[in-house]
Amino acid sequence: MVDAGDVAVAVGSEAFDLWLVMLKFRAWLVVILLIVVGMSYFAMSDWGIDDEGPKSSSSVNSDTGWRHYSVVAPVDTGINVYHDHFRTSEVYPDWLLDSLGVTKTCDMTFDGSWQERYEADKESCWDNITTSDIVYFAGTKIIGTSPDGETDIHILDDPSDGHGTAVTGAVLDANPDAVIFFVEGFSTEAVLAASDQPLVDIISTSFGAIGSLPVPGIETGTYEAVVGNNKIHTGAADNTPSPAVQDATAGPPWSIGIAGYAEEGDDQKETMSGSYPDIAADWTQVLPNHDDTDGYHETSGTSFATPRTAGILSFILQELREEFNDGGSGASTARGGYLVNGTTDDGESFTIRNSEVRNALNLSAWYPSFTTWDPLSGTTPVSPVAPCTQVGWGVVNMSNIEPMLMHLNGTQPMDNRPGDVVLCMNINQEAREAYWGVYPSASEEALVSDREAIFKEE
Repeated sequence: MVDAGDVAVAVGSEAFDLWLVMLKFRAWLVVILLIVVGMSYFAMSDWGIDDEGPKSSSSVNSDTGWRHYSVVAPVDTGINVYHDHFRTSEVYPDWLLDSLGVTKTCDMTFDGSWQERYEADKESCWDNITTSDIVYFAGTKIIGTSPDGETDIHILDDPSDGHGTAVTGAVLDANPDAVIFFVEGFSTEAVLAASDQPLVDIISTSFGAIGSLPVPGIETGTYEAVVGNNKIHTGAADNTPSPAVQDATAGPPWSIGIAGYAEEGDDQKETMSGSYPDIAADWTQVLPNHDDTDGYHETSGTSFATPRTAGILSFILQELREEFNDGGSGASTARGGYLVNGTTDDGESFTIRNSEVRNALNLSAWYPSFTTWDPLSGTTPVSPVAPCTQVGWGVVNMSNIEPMLMHLNGTQPMDNRPGDVVLCMNINQEAREAYWGVYPSASEEALVSDREAIFKEE
């Protein structure tokens, strides 16, 4: 997650309504009590997936003459479109570009060093991009826009940064076939630029206030994207042990808040990542560089666990669309608000909503055994007592794909989570609803079984 030094956060001066203050205070108490319970224990004592990740799909949809696909929108610093990680021999069809509102196509130079390529394209491409442009970078998987305009070079990653390049690399590692609608920016307007695109399935954000300070962020934009436009939002918890409930990126109940899991070594909770999130995901990854054409670096943080999760969900949507003859993308009104809107082989309707994907994610998550903890590793052992306060529903990585697919297509539904996990995460949900002032409390019936979604069903 980008620190506050990278993203300026303004604290509004308006006085809070007394009722809302009391609700937020109650939410904080719940969070603190649960974290104390969890930590005190230790004070006293064939889906085309292999180990390297999903393989590219070659299935062609007869309705469009193109493959089945999914669109992910990372919102971040910028992206290195010259890196081999983003190259493709595919040419995106005109109907796809038109549907995404593309206003300009840049034919990229792919010979020479990064600097030589940039200089060769500077006059024809980079110098002509405006804040209103949506640009297709031919020969890559990237369609990009820079609505905020507060950048030296629109869309291209700043030579002094590189965050957005790594973030987008994490998406494609999980789903190599994802269509990337990249938005440069750190604002609500940047999030809305992705939200307004009917074909976008998932928006991923990895920035916010350091320490998860309870200050306004992008929550109005993500609310519009998820509640208004039926998309999925993955948001990074902070790179501190702070509770995620009040974090404007990871905390709202409509967002999927993601903390860190030490997938290498002892398979435990990354100490420096948010507490009581929705899930924890791969913390350390090897991702593309922003200032060359083929280099990679190892990096860690919730910033990269979050887009990796977005890529996993994108892959699942893409596989379901292929299985159920759905040639579209997004959850627009024209698609009935469904992320998957297809048919079975028998011609019967098959649909999947945001809420069903999220429920499958929760059901598939799992808790590592604390017995593998290495005291010298720098990680925090996953407590057998209230582990939800550390990693939410649990860990999600590439191993979750197959059970999620089998649950969503109905071939092998997953069992409900144990009652103590459900209760803990329902309390988490109650705290988030109270803090953010959205959605009434769950009924008593909803508290006795795994919640099918954070949204109240129609």
